[in-house]
Amino acid sequence: MSASLHRISGYDRAAYRAVARLSTPALDEPIRRVSDFANFSKLWFVVAGALAVFGGPRGRRAAVTGLTAIGATSLVVNQPIKKLTGERLRPDRRGLGVPVQRWVRMPASGSFPSGHSASAAAFAVAVGGVLPGLRPALRVTASVIAFSRVYTGVHYPSDVLVGVTIGALFGRLTGRLALRRWPPSEPNEKEHTS
Repeated sequence: MSASLHRISGYDRAAYRAVARLSTPALDEPIRRVSDFANFSKLWFVVAGALAVFGGPRGRRAAVTGLTAIGATSLVVNQPIKKLTGERLRPDRRGLGVPVQRWVRMPASGSFPSGHSASAAAFAVAVGGVLPGLRPALRVTASVIAFSRVYTGVHYPSDVLVGVTIGALFGRLTGRLALRRWPPSEPNEKEHTS
C-alpha cells in the first residue's frame, strides 16, 4: 500500500511540474484572475444571480439547485474529508518551479481535495441537469477553474481530480432531486436554456 501511494505521489508531482513548466505567459494573468474570482464561489453566485433574474422560473430553480449543490459539497469537502485525509500540505510552488507571476494567495487549509474544483463541478453539473442548454458553457468554465488551481500552484492534480469527482457526484444528486421536485414538463413554463 505504501509503495502504491508513493508511486501515485510521484506521478502527481510529475504532472504538477509539467504544468509549472508550461510556457504560456499570456495565460498567467487571466488564469490567475479566474482562480481568484472563484474564491468563496463568487463566480457561481454571480451566475446564479443572473439565472434568477433573467432565467424565469426554471432559471430560479437552477440557481437554487446549483447553490444547494455548492453548499452540500463545501460542507463535506471542507469538513470531514479534509480532516480525515490528514490535512495534506500544499505544494511547494517555489521548489517545484511554478513561475511567481502565476501565484495566487496560498490557502491556509489542507490541499486535499480541492474545494474550488469541487464547488465548480457541483454547480456546473447541478445547473446543467436543470438547464441542459447551459451544460457545455458551465462545464468549460468549471474545467478552467479546476485547471487554474494547478496552474497557479495551490493544488496537486490529484487534489483537483478528487475535488471534481466529489463535486460532480453532489451536483448530479442535487440536480436529480431538483428535477424530481420540479419536473421540466410543467405546463405554461418557458424553457430558458441559453
